[in-house]
Amino acid sequence: MKTRDQIDSKHKWNIASMYPDEKTWGEDCAKAASLAEGFARFSGNLGKSPATLLSAFRQRDELWLTAERVYVYARMKRDEDNRVAKYQAMVDKCQSLVAKASAATSFFTPELLEMAESELLEFIAREEGLKLYEFAIMNALRLKSHVLTKPEESIMAQYSEITGAPGDIFTMLNNADIKFGSITGEDGGTVELTHGKYSGFMESYDRRVRKDAFEHMYAAYKKNINTIAAAFSYNTKTDVVASRVRKYDSSLHSALAGDNIPVSVYDNLIDVVNENLNTLHRYMGIRKKALGLDELQMYDVYVPLIKVPEREIPYETAASTIEAGLAPLGREYVSKMKDGLASGWVDVYENEGKTSGAYSFGCYDSMPFILLNYAGKMKDVFTLAHEMGHSMHSLYTRAAQPFIYGGHSIFTAEVASTVNESLLMKHLLSTEKDPEVKKYLLNMYIEEFRTTLFRQTMFAEFEKHTHQAAESGEALTAEWLSEEYGKLNRRYFGSSVAESEDIRCEWARIPHFYSAFYVYKYATGFSAATAISDLILSQGAGAYTEFLKSGESDHPIELLKIAGVDMSSPEPVKLAMKTFENLVEEFEKLL
Repeated sequence: MKTRDQIDSKHKWNIASMYPDEKTWGEDCAKAASLAEGFARFSGNLGKSPATLLSAFRQRDELWLTAERVYVYARMKRDEDNRVAKYQAMVDKCQSLVAKASAATSFFTPELLEMAESELLEFIAREEGLKLYEFAIMNALRLKSHVLTKPEESIMAQYSEITGAPGDIFTMLNNADIKFGSITGEDGGTVELTHGKYSGFMESYDRRVRKDAFEHMYAAYKKNINTIAAAFSYNTKTDVVASRVRKYDSSLHSALAGDNIPVSVYDNLIDVVNENLNTLHRYMGIRKKALGLDELQMYDVYVPLIKVPEREIPYETAASTIEAGLAPLGREYVSKMKDGLASGWVDVYENEGKTSGAYSFGCYDSMPFILLNYAGKMKDVFTLAHEMGHSMHSLYTRAAQPFIYGGHSIFTAEVASTVNESLLMKHLLSTEKDPEVKKYLLNMYIEEFRTTLFRQTMFAEFEKHTHQAAESGEALTAEWLSEEYGKLNRRYFGSSVAESEDIRCEWARIPHFYSAFYVYKYATGFSAATAISDLILSQGAGAYTEFLKSGESDHPIELLKIAGVDMSSPEPVKLAMKTFENLVEEFEKLL
């Protein structure tokens, strides 16, 4: 594997566009600390006048914009190479700074909510500048019963630096310390097993390679299983305690409250997917038959069923393919995306110590950066399209919304990324002339449904189960977690897949579990995106573009209605399940 300095600069993100040097970064750290200290002057004075309240809102925005900027820079530098102590220290410094900012501003919402709603509405009417913050004020009033007193909020803010410890511990173990050894590759050579290479090995047509990679990966997690279980358990307990302190019915209610998502949306997803597991079981049977296996193992569930010559797809080719696939989004969208690719949004290739996976990141006034570990496969092309969906969403939103509404809830963000994937897939299916390649792409699309809609819902069900167990006093030991995960895996995959001792430990390698009740949004986002992509192709991208500009200016379910989808109903998930069933039927006929 290459070291960071061996990667061509044109394939690295332009992080210097944020800060030309670390001295300037340090100055912004000092600025954020100063703003945090100065914010105390508003304590006890928010209700003094409309002008005072407006000034407080504006200074709070400036504080968090600055704190966000220094944190994003430090985190991205660490993600370039997690082994570098200097960058670890920079992230630690920023986490302390964020905790300080949280403590300094912790009085704001409790004090705001001490004012009567009528008084706040009068302030808005008297001060034109406060109209910008009206939705934020009314949203705060919605959560009034869960906001603590000013001293209690201060304590919670100071503890924020500690409560993230389980996730940080897992991140360092998973990205810096844990080693998976080496396996013999398809060509007979020795290859180091890494996060980035694992998925490629699991798609190998050499079953011995798949088996070796699978067993080596889980052997490493088994060696650390008790440590990981402790981190997982305390992360879950943190969620449970926080929800109780804030007087929520459960940690699930607490997690969904910020986005104003009814618990019924979460439950509907799990229920509808479980009602359609028979189609997934049917597909597993097709997979077993297509591979000609007497017994389908868990290391057999990712290999493409249609074997076409797997060509290396250069990164530049991937970018041009995506541009063609996203043409239905309009000339302006594609032009902005091309400019971003040329100006250093993307950190392309894997290097030693680099954070695994992919993400879109950045702050309000930075480029919407993308981290990749591009390996030249078709799935990497789709990963780039996915993350570009996030980044373009950020670009449109930040141009249209003020800082306070310049972000996205994950509930809406996952729609933007998955719309891109859906449009790209439909473009490839409609333009591909080779029948075998079309079958390959159809199988790939089916796998997107399986790994996003089914797999992420399975994760969501596991999260719900583990949090309920913690709430009832169950000890989340490594054995208990593995046993419960194993049961869930068997139910989702059905009898066509052999039971696996290793897969019982899969929970131990899922980073998203350290952001509670996050993954269900992948599944709801996929369902919404399936419907929206059809609307774009039939009606144009006008409504969708307006959705991209909306940021957090309303609650997520209301924002998605702008794009034409109502996620408060189970219908989008049911429609996605029907699409999956149709794809499986079509694929089976073609085999």
